[in-house]
Formats: sequence, structure tokens, C-alpha cells
Amino acid sequence: MIRLNLVNRVYPLKGGPFYALRDISLEVKAGDFLSIMGPSGSGKSTLLHILGLHDHAWSGEYHLHGQPVHRLDQKQRFALQKQHIGFVFQSYHLLDDLTVYENLEVPLSYRDTPRRDRESIVCDALDRFNIVAKRDLYPSQLSGGQQQLVGIARALVARPTLILADEPTGNLHSDQGREIMELFRQLNREQGVTIIQVTHSNENAAYGTRVVRLADGLMVK
Repeated sequence: MIRLNLVNRVYPLKGGPFYALRDISLEVKAGDFLSIMGPSGSGKSTLLHILGLHDHAWSGEYHLHGQPVHRLDQKQRFALQKQHIGFVFQSYHLLDDLTVYENLEVPLSYRDTPRRDRESIVCDALDRFNIVAKRDLYPSQLSGGQQQLVGIARALVARPTLILADEPTGNLHSDQGREIMELFRQLNREQGVTIIQVTHSNENAAYGTRVVRLADGLMVK
């Protein structure tokens, strides 16, 4: 599903270039559950944003579902992203002027889901995450944990083939966190969804089938 070859991410600074990622080569097969670990500043989130097609200022080769991302223009990358990827952000990234219901509906509109089908899909997601009572509230009216749950529901609502998660349980209490990780495990094992998570938690990393460690922008054994 994913193949990276010698991917670099360099930030030009006054004191000289800063290498956030150095010569990253990685293969992720469909159905993998990969945990990316490493200290702060190791390049974990940078790598996740490249995989999620949010960052385009990198060099090297990136193939996703057989498509050479490094050769695609911005419009083609966006089409690939909306077709396959669900992203769970550490800082939610909910749309402040939309209700919970409307935030969940956005990924479906991107994927051209007919309007008549959206209500059923969104209502199922609201029920699954026990946030039916929050459907007409705005993000500012929710706690941090509730916003995180909405963010996770939004990532899953369109049934992506690839989920990218940046510290997905960071703002949830322990019981909610375990429920989310069990849900990820279920999606991975029963539906074959490929999951890549960035985490500092050894407990969360253990839900995955493989761990990749980064340090100073390099993959380490």
C-alpha cells in the first residue's frame, strides 16, 4: 500500500538546513497496524503529515496504492487523499463554524456520498461514539475529550482504507483511550483497515503489529 524511498524533509534555516527526516525508506502493506515511536523532535509527526499528503515540501519517492505521489500535482494528491485517508489529529482540527453533525458530514461530501445516504452514515457514527446528544453543538461547546472523539469519528465516517493517527488518545481519559484503541484493533483485524499511529505510549504501540522508531529524523533499529 505504501512505499517510501529515501524521503527527506529539510527546513531551510538561517544557521543552515535542518533535516527533520533523513533518507526514510519504509514499506507498509495493506492490513498493517504500524506504530511510529520516538522522542519529541524525532520526526514522527513530520512523517505522518507526509504520508497524509498534507506536506508537499519533501524529496524522494512515495507510492500510495500504486500511485507515484512524488509525480502527482496538488489536485491529484487531494483526490488520492480524500479517496483513501482518514486522519486523526492530536489538536482535533474541527471546523469551528460547523456543528458536530456537520463536521462528520464533511468527509462524506468530499467523497461525493449522495445526500440521502449521508444522514444514515452520520447518525450511525454519532451513535457508535455515544455523541448523539452533541450533534447540534459547536466545537467550542465541547470539552477537549469530546472534541477528540468527534475528530476520531470524522476520520472513520467515510470508511477510509488508511487511518493516520497522531497521538489519538492524548486528550481522552484512560477508559476512553482503551476503547478507541480496541476500535482501531477491530477495524484492522476485521475490516483490514491499514493503521499508522504516532504514539509515545508503549501500551498504545502494543496494539499494533509493528513498531518503527525514529531519532533525529532517522529510522533506528
